[in-house]
Formats: sequence, C-alpha cells, structure tokens
Amino acid sequence: MASSEHPGSPGWTGLINQRTPRTRQEILPSRPDLPCPGPEEHLDSPTSNSSMTTKELQEHWQKEKSRWRHVKLLFEIASARIEERRVSKFVMYQVVIVQTGSFDSDKAVVERRYSDFERLQKALLKRFGPELEDVAFPRKRLTGNLSAETICERRLELRDYLRLLYAVRAVRRSREFADFLTRPELREAFGCLRAGQYARALDLLGRVVPLQEKLTAHCPTAAVPALCATLVCLRDLERPAEAFAVGERALQRLWARESHRYYAPLLDAMVRLAYALGKDFASLQGRLDDSQLRRPTHRGFTLKELTVREYLS
Repeated sequence: MASSEHPGSPGWTGLINQRTPRTRQEILPSRPDLPCPGPEEHLDSPTSNSSMTTKELQEHWQKEKSRWRHVKLLFEIASARIEERRVSKFVMYQVVIVQTGSFDSDKAVVERRYSDFERLQKALLKRFGPELEDVAFPRKRLTGNLSAETICERRLELRDYLRLLYAVRAVRRSREFADFLTRPELREAFGCLRAGQYARALDLLGRVVPLQEKLTAHCPTAAVPALCATLVCLRDLERPAEAFAVGERALQRLWARESHRYYAPLLDAMVRLAYALGKDFASLQGRLDDSQLRRPTHRGFTLKELTVREYLS
C-alpha cells in the first residue's frame, strides 16, 4: 500500500499543494506562451537564481545553440475547396508546411480562407510596415472568386505570399505569424480539454504541436503549454508512459527556467507519474524542492488547472 509520504498516494500533497492561495488575476495568463523576439528573449534565458557554475552555463548555451537551431520551412497550397454555409460560399485553402533539408514525418496541414490571410496581412502591416514593402498580398476580387481559374491563381499567389513572409526574419519569429498557422487548432484543442474530450484534444494537439515547435524553435518555452496539455490528456486517458515522455520534452524546454509559471506544476506532475511508473521520482522531487527553496512562492496550481486556462479568448 502506498504511503502518504509518496506521490500518487491519497494523503500525499507535496510542496506544490502546500502553498497559500493566489488571486485569479495572478494565475490567469494574458496569453499563452508564444514566440518571444526582442526584449522578451530574456524569458528563454537561465534564471538569475539558477545555481549554475560558469562552466555549466557555457555548456548550457552550447547545447541550446545546437538543439534549437533555425528550422527552415516550405509552404505549399496543396488544394482548395468551396465551402457552402447558409448565407455564403467561400474557398478554404489547404496549407501544407514541411521542414526542408531532411525527411519530415510531421508534415503539417491547416485550412485557411482568404479573409484569414487578409487579417494576417493587416496585423503584420500594423507591426512591421516598411519591412513588408516587397511582400505582395493577393488583391481582393469583387467577382469571380469561386471560379476555377481564380482559385488556381490565388493558390499560387498565397503560396508565394507565405514564402515571402517567412523570408523576413522578424515576421517568421512573430506572434502574428505563429498565431495564424496554429491558434485556431490550439483554441479548439484546449476547448476540448476543458470539456473533458481528451481523445479529441489529443488528436488536435498531435497535429498542431509539431508545427508550433518548428515555428517557435527560437523560443523553446512557447510550446510548453501545448506539451503540458498533451501530458494531461494522455494521463487522464490512462496512458502514463506516453504522458511521462511528453513531460520530459516539456521539461527539456524549461531547463534552467525555474521562474516559468509551468515549471513547478510540471515537475509536480512528473513526480507523480514517475512514482506511478516505478521510475526514479526522487531526483524530480529534489529539483522541485530546490526550486522552492530558491524561489519560495504561494500555493501553486496543478498542471491541469493551468492548462485549462489557456486560449480562453
């Protein structure tokens, strides 16, 4: 019988559940973690409270440089279909994104309509302006939008538009670009998670997380909420070994980032999974204990409590 001193036992609470409550404002993120260029890049650096030696820091940055190298992506508009609603018809374009330079088993496929591209263009112009002067956006047509000729022509134009955008470093690293390609699917996935539809959420996350990881390779923590949501789904579907493997991927992205809001809840979840799987949970518990000693905080929230608050708007 499991002792109440061990994770996973009914009486075990652990450090993360022994803290005083926080207000709603403290726990609700303004937005999920997304690419963090410019002044926000410090979020992806080892915390000032990290007990790392100079040698360890040097080794860390060497590993980071090789691990999160620039990923080159290729965009295609593979096909298009006409969708009919009660009062309107419009064209849905299938965007295929693959990583170049090697075989990509995680080819991403999303569907967007012309108005989605148009919103992206307006958002990018507002933020980047002059940097997009050489990027041509397909013009709007008042008639003939559903003709085969127009659809074929627009497929090529939208393909070239995405490729030109991706060639601009600031754009491909921007929140707007990543949101355009991932946010609708992530919102649906997190909505399914909140509704307890774990299998559906897991299917959506399995398709969009690889793309999010490629788009945000410069900012490893950006994919942490989605990876943690995947862990929660797998755990609640009683697939602990797979959940633990995903958790290890998320922890790798939070290495030396103890101030990140997911750090302690993720470690707590991993301790419980490790104990249930008969793995070494003591080292994980030690990391959690050390983190709390260096950065005492109020009562934290469980991993599930954090993930269900993502993508609410």
